[in-house]
Amino acid sequence: MFDFTVVSESKKSRARAGIMRTSHGVVETPVFMPVGTLASVKSVSPEEITGAGVSIILGNTYHLYLRPGCDVINLFSGLHGFMNWNRPILTDSGGFQVFSIAKLSKITDEGYIFQSHIDGSSHILTPEKAVEVQISLGSDIMMCLDQCIQYPAEKKEAESALERTTAWAKRCKKIWEERGEKGNALFGIIQGGMFKYLREKSAADLVETGFSGYALGGLSVGEPVEIMLEIADFALPKLPDEKPKYIMGVGTPENLVELVSLGADMFDCVLPTRNARNGQMFTAGGTINICNSQYKYDTAPVEEGCICYTCRNYSRAYLRHLFMAKELLAYRLNTIHNIYYYAKLMRDMRTAILNDAFDVFRKSFYDNKA
Repeated sequence: MFDFTVVSESKKSRARAGIMRTSHGVVETPVFMPVGTLASVKSVSPEEITGAGVSIILGNTYHLYLRPGCDVINLFSGLHGFMNWNRPILTDSGGFQVFSIAKLSKITDEGYIFQSHIDGSSHILTPEKAVEVQISLGSDIMMCLDQCIQYPAEKKEAESALERTTAWAKRCKKIWEERGEKGNALFGIIQGGMFKYLREKSAADLVETGFSGYALGGLSVGEPVEIMLEIADFALPKLPDEKPKYIMGVGTPENLVELVSLGADMFDCVLPTRNARNGQMFTAGGTINICNSQYKYDTAPVEEGCICYTCRNYSRAYLRHLFMAKELLAYRLNTIHNIYYYAKLMRDMRTAILNDAFDVFRKSFYDNKA
């Protein structure tokens, strides 16, 4: 059964630590979810993800619906069995992918009409279909279908998208209640662009409808960081404190620290894995580019004191060699380190909150990068 409990709150910020219980295990918050778009966190195995300290991952409804398809995944009784991952999975609704990569997509009140980016085949993604696919995937946490908008957007466009998102959320909840299984959760997505009055209206409408948790969508879509934080600061208190609060598609380590301080519990982003494949490694002192010539003779690990598999066994010099030679092992080892860094960052924030020392942690976080 899905359940969320706040166990500690910071006295000097809105940062909080919680426990989220799902059918596939407990998730301690705040938490970062690596993105497993195609039933795989790119270049690493489920065992390596677990070893890096990850408790929950994100899957992609749009991609998995198109390939391999629910008929294949059903042979394994869902995504957990298909990809050999026995911990919780959150799946998005597919709306952002239709918006961003599908061919010839068109939006109507009924849903998204689009052509697959893979083979050009025609499909329609309705709120009901989005939930049914996620039920078939066996997701622990499912997301309502929402309408994504570009940044910047005019008020009329944002208002129209918000009305449709609210109507779709109600349809998603209806089919979830009819078809869902006990233990699976459904989150509503707050939209409204960068307009505070629309964010407030969206939050009020979705809270009235009632969901297992709530997400802020439409952030980190090209707007300045200051605006993203301003909208999050405004919108997060509009959501019920007894429910998990999820910021979608964010972000950098600095983003995570600031958003946790504002009361956010859950995050996902491709940044740690994508940057790893491009040779960028995250450390407490800032990011390093492993391809730089200064690391050619460097016998130290990526980060002194780091106990991830990569840092315990390999040097910067070796990682640079692999990356420059385009050896596939480079992507695996770099990704293991970055995922471990993100998981540890969240654990350290949680520990600080539990000890009522989040302000001390936050100062230290920035001092280390100075």
